[in-house]
Amino acid sequence: MTVLPDDGLSLAAEFPDATHEQWQRLVEGVLRKSGKELTGDAAEDALSTTLEDGLRTRPLYTARDGAPDPGLPGFAPFVRGSRPEGTLQGGWDVRQRHTALAGGAADAVLTDLENGGTSLWLVLGEGGIPVSGLGRALDGVYLDLAPVVLDAGRDTEEAAEALLALYADKGVAAGAVRGNLGGDPLGYEARTGTALDFAPYAALAARCAEQYPGLRALTVDALPYHEAGGSAAQELGASLATGVAYLRELTEAGLGVEEAAGQLEFRYAATADQFLTIAKLRAARRLWARVAEVCGAPQAGAQVQHVVTSPVMMSRRDPWVNMLRTTVATLAAGVGGADSVTVLPFDHALGLPDAFARRIARNTSTILIEESHLARVIDPAGGSWYVERLTDELAEAAWQFFRSVERDGGQAAVLRSGRLRTDLATTWAERSKRLAKRREPVTGVSEFPLLTEKPVVREPAPEPPSGGLPRVRRDEAYEELRARSDAHLAATGARPRIFLATLGSAAEYTARASFAANLFQAGGIEPVTEGRFEDSGATEAVLCSSDAVYAEQAAGAAESLRAAGARHVFLAGRGEHPGIDSYVFAGCDAVDVLAATLDRMGVS
Repeated sequence: MTVLPDDGLSLAAEFPDATHEQWQRLVEGVLRKSGKELTGDAAEDALSTTLEDGLRTRPLYTARDGAPDPGLPGFAPFVRGSRPEGTLQGGWDVRQRHTALAGGAADAVLTDLENGGTSLWLVLGEGGIPVSGLGRALDGVYLDLAPVVLDAGRDTEEAAEALLALYADKGVAAGAVRGNLGGDPLGYEARTGTALDFAPYAALAARCAEQYPGLRALTVDALPYHEAGGSAAQELGASLATGVAYLRELTEAGLGVEEAAGQLEFRYAATADQFLTIAKLRAARRLWARVAEVCGAPQAGAQVQHVVTSPVMMSRRDPWVNMLRTTVATLAAGVGGADSVTVLPFDHALGLPDAFARRIARNTSTILIEESHLARVIDPAGGSWYVERLTDELAEAAWQFFRSVERDGGQAAVLRSGRLRTDLATTWAERSKRLAKRREPVTGVSEFPLLTEKPVVREPAPEPPSGGLPRVRRDEAYEELRARSDAHLAATGARPRIFLATLGSAAEYTARASFAANLFQAGGIEPVTEGRFEDSGATEAVLCSSDAVYAEQAAGAAESLRAAGARHVFLAGRGEHPGIDSYVFAGCDAVDVLAATLDRMGVS
């Protein structure tokens, strides 16, 4: 008898390890049952998922899926974090965003800081708080304890002078000042199409480098590219090109490379795609470390990251679901090594957030730090074969995009030529197809919508600067359809309706009836499932059942529905049957189907 070592973990020690080939043979067997005769790598490829930027996620990652050595936290190439200690000391900086003083929002600044917030992000000037209101916004704030980050666009110089004057008035020592003056002329140009002179920003950077060692002057904001529909690689590549442009300007103004790099903070979006967000932040640090190395200052390659939960993913319908999206995004930002995280309130897309929304936003970070202990491990995703491989592949895709921008003259040139707008629009057009076909579901919007939901109303937020790159949202196509339905409801007292004609037993029709109901509610069309067609108030009908039942009953049911007044008869599924005008099925272009249906119903 073999005696196993007494380590408590030896139950399977005598069993041989499974091989990759054995796993592939099991995959082949499963695919064979679904009618697919594939073997080896082809079988594995059939289970892979295609992402943007030419990336693919495989169903299984093993030690053979190697990636370059990510190094140690706090050391080049900084993949595992820009600081050796990570966020162990107190977690990441919880940075709350404020855009207005109206409606009690001035008190919200102190409320945030007293209840979990650790720094402030103030939007000033166009689309935000008047620069003259900066003192009021910071009234009662201990400026030596709470870092302040400005976002003032063309008013950056005026806002910076106002903030520095406040520090002086309150007796805050220059060495104790923390934060960022928020200069980002290329980001402003991306938002508005208006170019700004860099000289004032260079002067601010020189002043910060000389007098305020803890204050940065410039932000490299990648949100304009993310919000215009860009992919992760395009967001990273554009940020690199912007950072390089600022290094050139600052060094030409007399700063050393290390000093210039020390004036930059990078801002990225975190989405509910958890692993892609983690990989994006890790890849961003690796890429910037490479830029610093090429510039001859590898010690300046530790990128400082401010991460914001994505505005693109925030829905206006069923906004409560945004709490879940921002929680996953915040978790990904923390795991990815963000230095500062801004959680947008769940009602961000609807106007100025209320006190409850702000509370949930800041508590999202608090729970992840204090209760989930997410900050107690440095780079918790490090060593995952999937994460390391995805980080490497995304870094490569982003580097190629960055190089193409540089070949075309740099970030300012591609903004002004329209090339960047075209690149982002192409990416968004492809993603819009997936959204329209519900391949990328939006919970509460394209999946499981609730037509009886009471709208959430908020005080309008200041209009942000515009005129440059567009701002897109995942829900925009469905939002247009729902707005048509809302207008019809206001005018007639009822939503447009469609009749679901179920055939056969519940076991036969339930799946397709649920699918059809979900589909049409996404466009604001109320499904009617009970009673007779002529009593339903509908002009369109959908047959719902199994293929076997359709073969026997679809033609007769369609004829009966037309006799009862149905102008158009759909079939949930596919198949050739007399009297059927069209089909609705998984993967159909839901937006086109819904828009055409509303058109036929006379819903404008």
